[in-house]
Amino acid sequence: MDKSIDYKSKIRRARICRWITIILVYSILLIPLTPILLMVTWLVAQSISKGPTMGVIPNGFTLENFKFLWAPIQFGLSRYPSIWPLVMNSLILAFGTTAFEIPVAALAGYVLSRMEFKGRMATMKLIVALHAFPGVILLIALFYILNRMGLYGKGLLTLVGVALIKAGLGVPMDTWILKGFFDGIPWDLEWAAMVDGSSRFQAWRKVLLPIAAPGISAVALFSFMGGWGEFLIAYTYIKRKEFYPISVFLYSVIGEFVYVDWGLLAAVALFYMIPVLVFYALAQKTLLKLQLVGAVKG
Repeated sequence: MDKSIDYKSKIRRARICRWITIILVYSILLIPLTPILLMVTWLVAQSISKGPTMGVIPNGFTLENFKFLWAPIQFGLSRYPSIWPLVMNSLILAFGTTAFEIPVAALAGYVLSRMEFKGRMATMKLIVALHAFPGVILLIALFYILNRMGLYGKGLLTLVGVALIKAGLGVPMDTWILKGFFDGIPWDLEWAAMVDGSSRFQAWRKVLLPIAAPGISAVALFSFMGGWGEFLIAYTYIKRKEFYPISVFLYSVIGEFVYVDWGLLAAVALFYMIPVLVFYALAQKTLLKLQLVGAVKG
């Protein structure tokens, strides 16, 4: 009888400890999440409010703030015929960054993983240093390069130039990540492909790339998000508002301090978040594969 009571008390203590642990973990997680959740809640409340609201309770209810999806946008002295050209600019910037960044990083990661050459270790150290280098101090030098290349003040070409700059700043870290994936692929697979008659490039394209696909997919997603959310470089070099991405457009809404339309600002900000949320939702399986591959390597 005593043993049975002692056993039940141990189970009860274990359950209590488990619940205390769960409460502590979630409480700690809520500390950094609370400001983010409050900001998102305010955006939702403000986007459906008839007037400005200082809290998370809407000030009346209206969908008028979302009319920018089908009507011209007017705030202060600024007027935009439609939001959709700005969405297209952001997509060009995001997809352009990804298209420029991933092939270079995949090739460079393979070379650093598989080939021995003079200066290889120095190159890898340089890659880490370049990633830590703040891009903001390069703005003047990048302006000179864009101007010399004829990509400044050229509308769509300037947008492509910004995508090139963003890709160039992202390549070092992507290269380092993909090098780790290629390091985890056995040499035997590549040798077998070359014994069967494949060139080194064919072995890389047909054998190694499919195996490293989870890493490449994850890097591509992060690259897309970086391009979609880019503000500083786009704001610095793109001067014609018809070629603004949504990030710069949002800043122009905030910049009209006298005429700020808080409902429009909140509604556009929510709209701007949708692709990020969709891509992260779709990328969960890919990121899970990324974790599994990392666990196998470890």
